Amino acid sequence: MKSIGVFTSGGDAPGMNACIRSVVRTALYLGIDVYGIKYGYNGMINGDIYKMKSYSVSNIVQRGGTILKSARSKEFMTKEGRQKALDQLNKRGIEGLVAVGGDGTFTGANIFFEEHGIPVVGAPGTIDNDLYGSDNTIGFDTAVNTALDAIDKIRDTANSHDRVFFIEVMGRHSGYIAIHSGIGGGAELVMVPETSTTIKDVIDTLKGGRDNQKTSSIVVVAEGGEQGSAMEVAAKVANELPDLDIRVSTLGHLQRGGSPTSYDRILASRLGMAAVEGLVNGKSNVMAGVVDKKVTYTSFKLAISKSKPIGEDLMRMVEVLSI
Repeated sequence: MKSIGVFTSGGDAPGMNACIRSVVRTALYLGIDVYGIKYGYNGMINGDIYKMKSYSVSNIVQRGGTILKSARSKEFMTKEGRQKALDQLNKRGIEGLVAVGGDGTFTGANIFFEEHGIPVVGAPGTIDNDLYGSDNTIGFDTAVNTALDAIDKIRDTANSHDRVFFIEVMGRHSGYIAIHSGIGGGAELVMVPETSTTIKDVIDTLKGGRDNQKTSSIVVVAEGGEQGSAMEVAAKVANELPDLDIRVSTLGHLQRGGSPTSYDRILASRLGMAAVEGLVNGKSNVMAGVVDKKVTYTSFKLAISKSKPIGEDLMRMVEVLSI
């Protein structure tokens, strides 16, 4: 393989730049030309592609976001769009791709490989940590620490005013950010999509805290919970417990930004190198991941489709430590 391309797609995640840096420098170290593809699949279709050198990735390992930008592409979902993308790659002699992103990115890569045989190795870049085949995904650790910092600050004001705060974190289909930041932040309850938590459960928990002389409480809500958003949950609880002083805080896209933690920088660097080495060694249509501290390769189909449940020990920990 003489030439590869790298792109980021879908939601941005802290550590993506560290991964890009690792891909570029690993490829150059192995004598392979490397092209940066801007704006994900849209850039691939439109030819927004440029040759990268070692200096192209200088001073980016500490930066959040992605220097290659990101976008969602409806055109790539069509056969005509994918053909345009292939033509742009062929024009530059690009023989393989490193895709940094989440399930949508890998779904597109899987279809692209099946149609045109372009070797693709993925690096899991998503704060949701919802891809099977890697213990952690790029950006997850940073997002958790960002949420945790916010929870700590909200806890201060909750204590000062004897309030109950419902804090919404990202995770439409995955409760990993919620459970980790909730445990780290000492939340009285964590509501995640993976488990069923009723409004009665919330009310009973808050009543129990009050019986134990707690004057303030924190409830962390993953945005994809079955009871709705933090605002909706808070409204339902307020109807049943009107004497509580309830506030809601939605962290939103705050969790996507910021300088990546050391953990995310190292993980991203490791996965970027593993992706390039995987291409060189003939791997394709797989995602590079780290499981039990070892690099592994998992098919895109399995990484996307297989569930990655939250450990029951973590859910039990919330219950035990919240009394």
